[in-house]
Amino acid sequence: MAAIMNPEKIYGVSNIKSHIPVILDIEESNYDAWRELFLTHCLSFDVLGHIDGTLQPANAADVNWQKRDGIVKLWLYGTLTPKQFQGSFVFGSTSREIWLRIENQFRNNKDARALRLDNELRTKEIGDMKIADYCREMKKLPDSLSNVDAPVQDRTLMMYVLNGLNAKFDNIINVIKHRQPLPRFDDATTMLQDEEDHLNGSS
Repeated sequence: MAAIMNPEKIYGVSNIKSHIPVILDIEESNYDAWRELFLTHCLSFDVLGHIDGTLQPANAADVNWQKRDGIVKLWLYGTLTPKQFQGSFVFGSTSREIWLRIENQFRNNKDARALRLDNELRTKEIGDMKIADYCREMKKLPDSLSNVDAPVQDRTLMMYVLNGLNAKFDNIINVIKHRQPLPRFDDATTMLQDEEDHLNGSS
């Protein structure tokens, strides 16, 4: 195994959140983004082997390896929500063992989260929200579904968006539904915002 190029480099990280701004949260379905940032960070600081298992201690008394692994563990724990920390913490674990535990938790929960998110997308309604807020909320759901390997086509998303609107948008709903081809999400959002501005101006 090749030696670490700069073993002191990792000791300069005093605040992991300034390097990895994403806090892993199973409810946010942000595992893919967190994973990419964490792996990139470890690669940049020459400790990726602690995560992928390719960097092993020379022996049971390899203090330098233990120190570096301890720092990677602190990085992991420092980017988890309290709930995620509780589900990942086991006394005496290596950073590799923690990494695999987190990975398994997200893989095992993918189907359940996909069903929950899909149901939320199908049933979400605008209520008292502004169009901009409603469309932003609707766009977050397909993004989360993509993170659990259940992507939503733009056309399908548009139909869910229209179905969740209330009666005052009936005119623009009919316009959008009869467009050929159906407007893309971003274009339809602009049309809905224009209609909202028109309705507010005439009320």
